[in-house]
Amino acid sequence: MTRANLDKQPHEVAEMFDGVAERYDLTNTVLSFGQDRGWRRATRTALDLRAGEKVLDVGAGTGVSTEELGRSGAYAVGADLSIGMLRAGRHTRPTVPLLAGDALALPFADATFDAVTISFALRNVVDTRAALRELARVTRPGGRLVVCEFSHPTNFTFRTIYLSYLMRSLPAVARRVSSNPDAYVYLAESIQTWPNQQDLATRIQEAGWGAVGWRNLSAGIVALHRATRM
Repeated sequence: MTRANLDKQPHEVAEMFDGVAERYDLTNTVLSFGQDRGWRRATRTALDLRAGEKVLDVGAGTGVSTEELGRSGAYAVGADLSIGMLRAGRHTRPTVPLLAGDALALPFADATFDAVTISFALRNVVDTRAALRELARVTRPGGRLVVCEFSHPTNFTFRTIYLSYLMRSLPAVARRVSSNPDAYVYLAESIQTWPNQQDLATRIQEAGWGAVGWRNLSAGIVALHRATRM
């Protein structure tokens, strides 16, 4: 398996990410022109974490996002479906707690965390609404959610240029730096079919979250959705 299909079967998604684990962080930095670092900082800031709080990072991959969350002083634990990604993360970040976990069946008790987040991974889950409900289950009442995900640029001209980059340039660049370039064809296709900012906000609210809002990063290439556990 070199890439998943858009039906996003969990075993296919896990196998695809196993295949890109070795150079995943480097590839993301190259493809985003270094903006991925700022997106991680923005996610940490939006979560408003405090020392002593517990935060869960779902779809943590190699743990680079979990490591960023830990800089707040909160206890940050990452979970991911891909054993290959976790193995790579444990090698490069041995002090970051990383666990195997499916976003649809997280291995934690109800109301365990003060905050939860999922960055660039909700798009890869076969049932988005079920994952959002599962995130709510493990979050205490009044706890916070931040979803950091690719979205829809708000300027039409820029969106046209961006989509051209996704479908033409991104796969070509990935062939130079990624250990599994075909996975980035899936990346481009999954971004194209992902709901816009308002539609994702509606899904989050329907999953039992309140006070849902969002702000755009990088002209809407990425959106941060924030919500509170009701």
